[in-house]
Amino acid sequence: MSDSAPALITASELVVAFNDRVVLDNATLALHEGSRVGLVGRNGAGKSTFLKVLAGQRTPDSGTVAPRRGLVVSYLSQEFTLDPKKNVLENIRDGARHVLDLIAEFESLPAASKRHEVLEERIAHLDGWNLDNRIETAMSHLNTPPGDRDINTLSGGEKRRVAMCRTLVSQPDLLILDEPTNHLDPESIEWVAEFLENFGGAFLVVTHDRWFLDRVTNLTAELADGRFFTYDGGYTEYLLAKADRQASEAVVEHKRQMFLEKELAWVRKGPRAQRTKSKDRFDRYYEVADQKGPTIEEDVDLVIPPPPPLGNRVVELSNLAITLGGRTLFRNFSHTFENGQRIGVAGRNGVGKTSLLKAIIGELSPSDGTVKIGQLTKFNYVDQSRLQLREERTVLDEVSDGTEFVIWGNGKLSLRSYLKRFLFTDDRINLQVKHLSGGERSRLLLARILKQGGNFLILDEPTNDLDLNTLRVLEEALIAFPGVVLVVSHDRYFLNRVCTGILSFESDERIAYSVGNYDYYVEKKARAAAPTREAASGWLTNSAVSAPTKSAGKGRKLSFKEARELDGIEPEILKVEQEIGRIENLFADPEFHKTHSAQTNGLLSELAAHKANLNKLFARWTELEAIKAAS
Repeated sequence: MSDSAPALITASELVVAFNDRVVLDNATLALHEGSRVGLVGRNGAGKSTFLKVLAGQRTPDSGTVAPRRGLVVSYLSQEFTLDPKKNVLENIRDGARHVLDLIAEFESLPAASKRHEVLEERIAHLDGWNLDNRIETAMSHLNTPPGDRDINTLSGGEKRRVAMCRTLVSQPDLLILDEPTNHLDPESIEWVAEFLENFGGAFLVVTHDRWFLDRVTNLTAELADGRFFTYDGGYTEYLLAKADRQASEAVVEHKRQMFLEKELAWVRKGPRAQRTKSKDRFDRYYEVADQKGPTIEEDVDLVIPPPPPLGNRVVELSNLAITLGGRTLFRNFSHTFENGQRIGVAGRNGVGKTSLLKAIIGELSPSDGTVKIGQLTKFNYVDQSRLQLREERTVLDEVSDGTEFVIWGNGKLSLRSYLKRFLFTDDRINLQVKHLSGGERSRLLLARILKQGGNFLILDEPTNDLDLNTLRVLEEALIAFPGVVLVVSHDRYFLNRVCTGILSFESDERIAYSVGNYDYYVEKKARAAAPTREAASGWLTNSAVSAPTKSAGKGRKLSFKEARELDGIEPEILKVEQEIGRIENLFADPEFHKTHSAQTNGLLSELAAHKANLNKLFARWTELEAIKAAS
């Protein structure tokens, strides 16, 4: 995307305020043809409000939104509505209503109509003739309910997937997506990412899924203090660029404070202000003092209460099976949890992830097998529904439950100090729950549940509704937690950063365990499914096995140096393959966690480096072999 590309829509000097809280303060942002923009910012910053203004569903207090003439916009909001009088398929087809209207008009016109050609060109541009096939594909990959299902019988997650499907099939000029990955499993998220990568229009997306942002966006817009700051690249590039910007702002602010300190010392000496030179110096002092310094962002100081010690036995699962409603979710699953493990649970929606958690804590009896729990094991289960908050109670009352302190290891922490770690200021602590933002509600629930302590922490979709800053702090707290963490999440970035192992629900009623993070699990799975040695290794890229490169030339012989290089490549490949095998054998060792747990992340980095090196070696070997063959 380039600013030189034609603008699709421009929002200029927007102002939106809720009572005395300004969320858009003369905010300006333009989306151009080819824009692939990720919009980030803290919960309550005004992201969803801006999307509604851009989509024409809310009028700003002041400012303008100027869309290109004839612009087709498709908007997925968090508070979407479906037509209860129509079934699933009919609701999805409504997303392409403008295409269906064009087709209906085309088919109603006489054969000799001059408008036929115009309509046919427009329908072809919108891929209208392929609409039914696109709808079928989207419904399959998004795992929507059958097309004839009554909308009124769907769960919230099912409705969300139907709304997502309806939005994507419209083929608009501009897609506006508010949390598109909510209620989607990893396979569906992967498909949506591929869809957006191949999407011909522009899109603006708000999501807490950082892997998704890195995958699909080429520009990041941050909404902070009512204004937009833009950065080239996805989420990772945004973090790096923002850190540079904040460092520069800190230098400028330091110089400003040094100037003020110096001038203040001069003022205190009591110079004669009536002199012209003194007056100018006073004016300069007040001018600099009135300048606004950079906003200092506060992060949640989320430290999970220190847990009691675990015994030698934590939790042992033996040949576990669960059957619900005549359907077997999984069978013959055995696993021994050990202190220090952080295990991610992954799989499609409805496969039994939450059922596994409930079987572990004793809320659900297994159909077969046993669950043995150590005497010192104390569970703390953060339910997917996160319990219910009582709207009329204050933040303090919701956490207190009649107590004024939180047990903190061998000591105590006052409730107010505890809540401040979750970014609740004194004025917000005494606020009623009904006045909290979505992000504040999520933080309050975490604060209420985590204060219960426990040394075996079980989290079911903990990343829902948390802003990116809070997510990062939660990840750091879990990494530092000196107990066992078992977490269900569709957030690939979260699983990669936190987990030392993955429990994956496979398609054959089986749960597989893989040491390492989620990306490593995906890589191993792809290798196992590959038909050839090269594909099975998972180490060769397409470029490594491509046709001879241009450097091969016609009839050119290998130089002496190149011939020696070729002779040495195969032994080098063998050496690197052996190192990769050594590390993977460590991961496969049942005793890995006892002997190498603390080295998990380092070993994963070392493994990735060896594989990157192997890619380069194979690519160079292919190139030199091509030159040799051509000569």
